[in-house]
Formats: sequence, structure tokens, C-alpha cells
Amino acid sequence: MNGYGGGSHGPGERRTPREQAGTYALLPLRIFLGVTFVYAGLDKLTDSAFLSATGNGSIGEMMRGVRDSSAIPALVDLALKSPVGFSYAIAIGELLVGLGTLVGLWARLAALGGALISLSLWLTVSWQATPYYYGNDLPYLMAWLPLVLAGASVFSADAFLASRRRRSM
Repeated sequence: MNGYGGGSHGPGERRTPREQAGTYALLPLRIFLGVTFVYAGLDKLTDSAFLSATGNGSIGEMMRGVRDSSAIPALVDLALKSPVGFSYAIAIGELLVGLGTLVGLWARLAALGGALISLSLWLTVSWQATPYYYGNDLPYLMAWLPLVLAGASVFSADAFLASRRRRSM
């Protein structure tokens, strides 16, 4: 098959159901994380309260509320220097990570971006969750790691471009 639809086996080669399942195993995770991060980014970008430095529901209020309970208060202090800029950076970062993950363009880099966003949110916003597994950012961080390691091998721009490079050689 070609490199963007189902693996690297040649024409006429049969694949076992286990091999086929392994090829597509990360696709549901990629779709879930991609859709979730696109939604999260758009949700933030369309929420004027979130994009504010002060007020109910603002990024500034949220950061001030978690500052003393975060694992790295200096990271929260950095966000509080420009809460509006930070809110746009998070929202646009989530949107780009989600789109890159869905399309499979620079998939490992997109997954690394998603992992870093999730890590920063875990160390700041959800750090105080007790027990730790009540915080939602840690599972997202763990979910990104297989995509960081494996990339997007099927139904992706990366696989399509790799297939084109192989054909042109």
C-alpha cells in the first residue's frame, strides 16, 4: 500500500488482521486529541471572558487562583506578566497542535506541542488535584506521548509527503 493510507507493504502482499490493527492503532487517539485541541483552542479564542486579564472566567483570575498551589509558581508568574498574551498563545497553540495532529502534518512536532501544553497545564492549573488522577492534564500528557514517539503513519500529510519523496527517488 502507499505510505499515506495503510502502511509500507507492497502491492499484493497480504497483511494479517493483527498487522492491520497495529497500523491503525493510534488513529483513534490522534483523532480524539486533534478534535479536542481544535475545540479547546476555538473555545478559548471565542470566549472574551477567558481572553481578559481580570474578571470572572478570565485567564488572569484562573492563574492568580492557582499560583500558590502550582508546582512551578514562577511559570504562573510568567503568564501573569501578560495574561492576555498568554491566553492567546495557549489558544492558538492548542488550535495549531490540534490541526497538525488531525492532518498529520509534522505530526511528531504537533504531538510534542500538545505534550508540552498538557505538561505546563498539569504543573500549574491541575497540580493541586488530589488524588493526582483527578486532574485532567496528566492523562492528556500521557496520551500525547505515543504520538510523539510514533508520529502519524496513516492518513496523514507526513506519510503522503514521505511516499512522494520515495517515488521521486
